[in-house]
Amino acid sequence: MPRIHLLKTFVDNLSMQETLQLVDESIVQNKPIHHTVVNAGKIVAMQNDEVLRKSVNEADVINADGQAVIWASKLLNKPLKERVAGIDLFVNLVQMAHQKDFRVYLLGAKQEVVEAVVRKFEKQYSPKIIAGFRNGYFSTSEEKQIVDKIVHSKANMLFVAMSSPQKEIFLHKHREALNSVPFIMGVGGSFDVLSGKTKRAPLWMQKSGLEWFYRFLQEPKRMWKRYLVGNSKFLYLVFKEKFRLKDK
Repeated sequence: MPRIHLLKTFVDNLSMQETLQLVDESIVQNKPIHHTVVNAGKIVAMQNDEVLRKSVNEADVINADGQAVIWASKLLNKPLKERVAGIDLFVNLVQMAHQKDFRVYLLGAKQEVVEAVVRKFEKQYSPKIIAGFRNGYFSTSEEKQIVDKIVHSKANMLFVAMSSPQKEIFLHKHREALNSVPFIMGVGGSFDVLSGKTKRAPLWMQKSGLEWFYRFLQEPKRMWKRYLVGNSKFLYLVFKEKFRLKDK
């Protein structure tokens, strides 16, 4: 796969369709894929968090989730084809699972939230699409039992809805134990959006790179540091790299 190096991380230059095809092939051929995404905030965190950086960079497929990453890739003369938003990939993969008789396991969020997502998928597709589910509140000592349950479910896809860096570290830590699950992926707050707990930005804001601002408006007290401070740091990193390359 074409892969670029960008600000201490790697990003695969794949379109949404190419990513979907890759996942489909991995499941059919039973060749496991550990998938992750990067956005501006995560790239900022990866600069000083070696555990997160290792967890991301050792994934098999890394998509650009944030529009800011696409802009940065172009500014640094390493243009990526398009944004592959994690939530959009998640929804497309569940639809694929229905069409191809794959089964999914949902791990994460609060109990009422993950149950709402399960009901949504069962109604929209079929109950047989769900291999199993569990909320995302558990201790480290419970992890092995949870991983064993996922493996025994015979799921073809695992979606983990936790915040960063928890989901990246969890999947990287247990990737070998989860080797029988062909596709594993972190989906952040996607369960909250699909359950209706939170709203996603309008399409024009998504395409304009303003999805973060819509999220900030919903929870300003909780999100101001992540987005306002984080985005400023990301801009600094991008322009610092731009000038470094220019001076070479």
